[in-house]
Amino acid sequence: MSTQCNGCRDGAAFELPFSMAFQPIVDIRTNKIFAHEALVRGPNGEGAVSVLSQVQTHNRYAFDQQCRVKAIELAAKLYDLEGDARLSINFMPNAVYEPRACIRLTLATAMKTGFPLDRIIFEFTENEQLDTKHVLNILRTYRDMGFKTAIDDFGAGHSGLGLLAHFQPDIVKLDMDLIRGIDTDPIRRTVVKHTLQMLEELEIAPLCEGVETVGELQALTDLGVSLIQGYLLAKPSFEQLAVPVSAQALFAKAA
Repeated sequence: MSTQCNGCRDGAAFELPFSMAFQPIVDIRTNKIFAHEALVRGPNGEGAVSVLSQVQTHNRYAFDQQCRVKAIELAAKLYDLEGDARLSINFMPNAVYEPRACIRLTLATAMKTGFPLDRIIFEFTENEQLDTKHVLNILRTYRDMGFKTAIDDFGAGHSGLGLLAHFQPDIVKLDMDLIRGIDTDPIRRTVVKHTLQMLEELEIAPLCEGVETVGELQALTDLGVSLIQGYLLAKPSFEQLAVPVSAQALFAKAA
């Protein structure tokens, strides 16, 4: 399937083969999987760096398009399409020159595989300086089309609060650096506590990622967080859906 679209500046092909791993995002209140995040891997499960290091300006568009296709095609084979678990796909704002044109292949792939559009989340990371107006145009367009939106690594990027002033995504993923050691670090706990209060007032669902210890999980539970992602619950599983450990089992074991 072609990854080209008329008018795209970054039209070179991305030739390196790759696949996806999936990491669950769990609602620990219900012990149900809220979503799986699709994470790029080499064709034999190699780390993401082996692929991402080959992404450059000239092939970024093709890579972004191929990631969407690969994530949806694999998810359609692995998911219960009658269920409600969502699929979270990372996208590169700088690879999207015009949102409605660049979404065509995504729509076609979802239609071909039967994957429901309303169960797709598009998330992006502020790991580079971005044109805020461009990002807002993408997010608003995706929302208008029925997709969920998420900001990843919130608290570590360039303009998280500035974006929230103009657009409220469905989900904000708090950066793992804010989560690390939150059970023993009162400063981090205070920052996260007030961030959660702000998100609640804005009617945005908080998601805490990078949770690695029972202590961190307990601290987040005490703060009222329900959406959790991290190695403590489940590591990414290559071309499979990982089965997470329940929070209740972890708390019982630690007791």
